[in-house]
Amino acid sequence: MLEKEKLQRINTLAAKKKTGSIEKNELEELKGLRGEYLKNFRSSFRAQVENTKVIDPEGNDVTPEKLKRIQEDKKQ
Repeated sequence: MLEKEKLQRINTLAAKKKTGSIEKNELEELKGLRGEYLKNFRSSFRAQVENTKVIDPEGNDVTPEKLKRIQEDKKQ
């Protein structure tokens, strides 16, 4: 998870960008921090999806086969 300080820095730099008072080096920093944030978000989201099981109203497992294969590969 991204540290609280980094999230605050992203927000601070985004606010500066919105007002037009951001410097070139700060813009590069913002780009890097956003990239790090997105990488972390995607990783967390993928892990959540890969641990999901889909059940229909009748109680049948209807998890897509592709997801089942990924889950089986992770168990090994």
